[in-house]
Amino acid sequence: MKNNEKNTATILHLSALSQYLLPFGNYIVPTIIWSTKKDDSEFINQQGKNVLNFQLSIFLYSIILLLIGIPILIYRLLHNTNLDAFINGNHNFETLNHENLTGLMLAFALAIFLFVVLKITEFVLIIIGAVTASNGQIYKYPLSINFIK
Repeated sequence: MKNNEKNTATILHLSALSQYLLPFGNYIVPTIIWSTKKDDSEFINQQGKNVLNFQLSIFLYSIILLLIGIPILIYRLLHNTNLDAFINGNHNFETLNHENLTGLMLAFALAIFLFVVLKITEFVLIIIGAVTASNGQIYKYPLSINFIK
Protein backbone atom coordinates (compact mmCIF):
# COMPACT_ATOMS: atom_id res chain seq x y z
CA MET A 1 0.00 0.00 0.00
CA LYS A 2 1.32 3.43 -0.92
CA ASN A 3 1.95 6.14 1.64
CA ASN A 4 -0.29 8.42 -0.41
CA GLU A 5 -3.25 6.09 0.21
CA LYS A 6 -2.52 5.93 3.93
CA ASN A 7 -2.20 9.71 4.14
CA THR A 8 -5.42 10.32 2.23
CA ALA A 9 -7.30 7.81 4.42
CA THR A 10 -5.88 9.47 7.55
CA ILE A 11 -6.98 12.89 6.33
CA LEU A 12 -10.40 11.43 5.53
CA HIS A 13 -10.83 10.38 9.16
CA LEU A 14 -9.49 13.64 10.55
CA SER A 15 -11.65 15.68 8.17
CA ALA A 16 -14.67 14.74 10.30
CA LEU A 17 -13.22 17.06 12.95
CA SER A 18 -13.94 19.98 10.62
CA GLN A 19 -17.36 20.06 12.31
CA TYR A 20 -15.70 22.22 14.96
CA LEU A 21 -14.83 24.85 12.32
CA LEU A 22 -17.64 24.55 9.75
CA PRO A 23 -21.30 23.77 10.24
CA PHE A 24 -21.87 20.29 8.81
CA GLY A 25 -18.15 20.09 8.02
CA ASN A 26 -18.11 16.52 9.32
CA TYR A 27 -20.30 15.57 6.33
CA ILE A 28 -19.17 18.03 3.66
CA VAL A 29 -15.38 17.76 3.92
CA PRO A 30 -15.18 13.94 4.10
CA THR A 31 -17.68 13.68 1.24
CA ILE A 32 -15.58 15.95 -0.96
CA ILE A 33 -12.35 14.07 -0.20
CA TRP A 34 -13.97 10.66 -0.58
CA SER A 35 -15.78 11.48 -3.82
CA THR A 36 -12.62 12.83 -5.46
CA LYS A 37 -10.32 10.00 -4.30
CA LYS A 38 -12.56 6.91 -4.08
CA ASP A 39 -11.64 5.69 -7.56
CA ASP A 40 -7.90 5.90 -6.82
CA SER A 41 -7.87 3.12 -4.22
CA GLU A 42 -10.19 0.55 -2.67
CA PHE A 43 -8.61 1.35 0.73
CA ILE A 44 -9.54 5.05 0.42
CA ASN A 45 -13.00 4.12 -0.86
CA GLN A 46 -13.65 1.83 2.11
CA GLN A 47 -12.32 4.32 4.66
CA GLY A 48 -14.41 7.12 3.16
CA LYS A 49 -17.54 5.00 3.46
CA ASN A 50 -16.66 4.13 7.05
CA VAL A 51 -16.14 7.79 7.99
CA LEU A 52 -19.41 8.91 6.41
CA ASN A 53 -21.38 5.99 7.84
CA PHE A 54 -20.05 6.80 11.30
CA GLN A 55 -20.90 10.49 10.99
CA LEU A 56 -24.41 9.67 9.79
CA SER A 57 -24.79 7.20 12.68
CA ILE A 58 -23.71 9.82 15.22
CA PHE A 59 -26.25 12.22 13.68
CA LEU A 60 -28.98 9.59 13.99
CA TYR A 61 -28.04 8.86 17.61
CA SER A 62 -28.15 12.61 18.38
CA ILE A 63 -31.61 12.90 16.83
CA ILE A 64 -32.83 9.91 18.83
CA LEU A 65 -31.43 11.48 22.00
CA LEU A 66 -33.33 14.68 21.21
CA LEU A 67 -36.52 12.81 20.41
CA ILE A 68 -36.33 11.07 23.76
CA GLY A 69 -35.03 14.02 25.78
CA ILE A 70 -37.35 16.81 24.62
CA PRO A 71 -40.65 15.03 25.43
CA ILE A 72 -39.28 14.05 28.85
CA LEU A 73 -38.30 17.66 29.46
CA ILE A 74 -41.72 18.93 28.36
CA TYR A 75 -43.49 16.31 30.45
CA ARG A 76 -41.48 17.18 33.53
CA LEU A 77 -42.14 20.88 32.99
CA LEU A 78 -45.88 20.49 32.46
CA HIS A 79 -46.32 17.51 34.81
CA ASN A 80 -48.61 19.25 37.31
CA THR A 81 -49.76 22.17 35.18
CA ASN A 82 -53.44 22.57 34.38
CA LEU A 83 -53.33 22.56 30.57
CA ASP A 84 -56.82 24.06 30.14
CA ALA A 85 -55.86 27.05 32.27
CA PHE A 86 -52.50 27.30 30.48
CA ILE A 87 -54.15 27.29 27.04
CA ASN A 88 -56.64 29.96 28.17
CA GLY A 89 -53.80 32.29 29.08
CA ASN A 90 -53.36 31.52 32.76
CA HIS A 91 -49.63 30.86 32.76
CA ASN A 92 -49.47 30.08 36.45
CA PHE A 93 -46.39 28.06 37.24
CA GLU A 94 -47.05 27.82 40.97
CA THR A 95 -47.06 24.05 40.58
CA LEU A 96 -43.34 24.15 39.76
CA ASN A 97 -42.19 23.27 43.22
CA HIS A 98 -38.76 22.12 44.33
CA GLU A 99 -39.56 18.47 43.60
CA ASN A 100 -40.71 19.17 40.03
CA LEU A 101 -37.73 21.40 39.28
CA THR A 102 -35.34 18.79 40.63
CA GLY A 103 -36.78 16.17 38.29
CA LEU A 104 -36.67 18.63 35.40
CA MET A 105 -33.06 19.55 36.08
CA LEU A 106 -32.12 15.89 36.48
CA ALA A 107 -33.68 14.99 33.11
CA PHE A 108 -31.97 17.97 31.48
CA ALA A 109 -28.60 17.10 33.06
CA LEU A 110 -28.91 13.48 31.93
CA ALA A 111 -29.64 14.52 28.34
CA ILE A 112 -26.67 16.92 28.34
CA PHE A 113 -24.42 14.26 29.89
CA LEU A 114 -25.38 11.65 27.28
CA PHE A 115 -24.78 14.13 24.45
CA VAL A 116 -21.35 15.06 25.86
CA VAL A 117 -20.44 11.37 26.19
CA LEU A 118 -21.54 10.83 22.58
CA LYS A 119 -19.38 13.72 21.32
CA ILE A 120 -16.31 12.69 23.36
CA THR A 121 -16.68 9.12 22.10
CA GLU A 122 -16.97 10.43 18.54
CA PHE A 123 -13.79 12.50 18.93
CA VAL A 124 -11.78 9.61 20.39
CA LEU A 125 -12.98 7.16 17.72
CA ILE A 126 -12.06 9.60 14.95
CA ILE A 127 -8.51 9.82 16.31
CA ILE A 128 -8.30 6.01 16.61
CA GLY A 129 -9.60 5.70 13.04
CA ALA A 130 -6.98 8.15 11.76
CA VAL A 131 -4.12 6.35 13.53
CA THR A 132 -5.32 2.96 12.30
CA ALA A 133 -5.62 4.25 8.71
CA SER A 134 -2.14 5.78 8.91
CA ASN A 135 -0.87 2.27 9.68
CA GLY A 136 -2.56 0.98 6.52
CA GLN A 137 -5.32 -0.93 8.31
CA ILE A 138 -9.03 -0.63 7.64
CA TYR A 139 -10.86 0.87 10.59
CA LYS A 140 -14.53 0.03 11.12
CA TYR A 141 -16.15 2.34 13.64
CA PRO A 142 -18.10 0.59 16.41
CA LEU A 143 -21.86 1.23 16.53
CA SER A 144 -21.73 2.47 12.94
CA ILE A 145 -24.70 1.77 10.67
CA ASN A 146 -23.90 0.98 7.03
CA PHE A 147 -25.87 3.66 5.20
CA ILE A 148 -23.38 3.73 2.31
CA LYS A 149 -22.39 0.27 1.11
